[in-house]
Amino acid sequence: MKRRNFLQTASTASLPVLLNGFNLGTVAKSSLFNYINNDSDRVLVLIQMDGGNDGLNTVIPIDQYDNLANARPNLIIPQNQILNLTPEVGLHPEMTGIKSLYEDARIAIVQDVGYPNQNRSHFRSLDIWNTASDADEFLKTGWLGRYLDTEYPDYPDNYPNETCPDPFALTVGHIVSETCQGIASNFSGAVMDPFSPANLIEAGENEVGFGTCYANEINFLKEEIAKTNAYSERIVAAAENGTNLAEYPQSESLAQQLKTVALLIAGGLQTKVYIVNIGGFDTHANQVEEDDTTSGNHANLLRRLSNAIKAFQDDLGMLGIEERVLGMTFSEFGRQIRSNFGLGTDHGNAAPLMVFGACVNPSILGDNPEIPEEVEIQEGVPMQYDFRSVYGSVLMDWFEVPEAQVRELLYEDFQHIPIIQGCDLVDTKDISEAQSGLDTYHYPNPFRDWLTIGFTVKTSRVRVSIYDTIGHEVKVIADQQFLEGTHELKIETRDLTSGNYYYRIESGNQVKTKPLVKVK
Repeated sequence: MKRRNFLQTASTASLPVLLNGFNLGTVAKSSLFNYINNDSDRVLVLIQMDGGNDGLNTVIPIDQYDNLANARPNLIIPQNQILNLTPEVGLHPEMTGIKSLYEDARIAIVQDVGYPNQNRSHFRSLDIWNTASDADEFLKTGWLGRYLDTEYPDYPDNYPNETCPDPFALTVGHIVSETCQGIASNFSGAVMDPFSPANLIEAGENEVGFGTCYANEINFLKEEIAKTNAYSERIVAAAENGTNLAEYPQSESLAQQLKTVALLIAGGLQTKVYIVNIGGFDTHANQVEEDDTTSGNHANLLRRLSNAIKAFQDDLGMLGIEERVLGMTFSEFGRQIRSNFGLGTDHGNAAPLMVFGACVNPSILGDNPEIPEEVEIQEGVPMQYDFRSVYGSVLMDWFEVPEAQVRELLYEDFQHIPIIQGCDLVDTKDISEAQSGLDTYHYPNPFRDWLTIGFTVKTSRVRVSIYDTIGHEVKVIADQQFLEGTHELKIETRDLTSGNYYYRIESGNQVKTKPLVKVK
């Protein structure tokens, strides 16, 4: 077995090395340091919400309240208890911390994020989000790991070193994140307790005991042990040098994970990506209490999420480092629009995500999902923004990765989304103006054999497609360059069965998703 193949096989399992409670996997520096380590010190924190979060009870479309209440009468939050962000958009009543951050210009909400041709499987959807693949594409590298490989193709050889002494990425937990999986190894390590140092024993030359056939592999393992110990020393030193100034909820795991992240950043660790986790969002049953829809499992999860992010952001502010850190939530999919009879929701399509920090463009990007009067069984919220466009916008605007490289690493149809304002700017970008640049209309609706979709755009490539209610792209109407002006597309629809559909128009960095109904 070749050394590189051995390392790839070992890293694919994503199991960290155990150091008496100090879990540390393979880690390394990346070319992001060419952008952010020498000239700045920016950090990205990813919060993974395991299970598929119910976005409709998290970021509530108030202007769709009546239809939403009809679709989920046993789950709907009373309108007078919704935390209003705008007259059209509100938050679950347990998310007071997020509301406070929104009012303090520290939160951006991206509406209806997902991927085309939704799979609805936990394992496959999470794999898609980690690798930034198409729904029918299977990649072995993560979206961050792929970028790191382009700049450090020889990793993991000769790391750490004097120039790059610290791990590039850390997962606070037991298993390293697949987002950082590279060709040969994972660029992330896993750590549970940064104050629990222990050294693995490096085997001597006479201690191998496996014969000469495995000498190269054993030597590699010895090198990896030495690498792990070197990184553990740096992490412990940062933890001992750092401090926390904010109060974090003591018994809540996510809050304690983010406390560790803030501690290590404050202590001088040069790690640039942290991944933390909160589970429990697979709320098929008992999502709410039968006699109080503002309470229950989902409410508890949202309170923990909101309080943890608020404490973390407060800590960064008091430490004077909040302009260095950007945070982002993600979950493998949203939930269906209709509730089930078990006081829960089943696997759906798209859902909102949050980006937080002092440098975000504090806004709500995108339109509220339009809830039909008659919601079909298994119907999900249609995708408005492709999650890879969120990733790519973070790479471009936070880590200053060129757009051409983003398209190569993620996908060619990348749309830039103005999520990040930039800490050196005073005025917030006018998001509403950017979104209003794409005007659409359609008729008739309901339709039978023919449908006309119209749109007004500036000169750009435009993609028009129709999706069914479970997130599958069933018809591509156009995918081509259009000149500035108003255009109409007449579409034969005899091949579509009766039911609910959505059309999605993508033009430049703008996107619109609208509901349709096909009748017999």
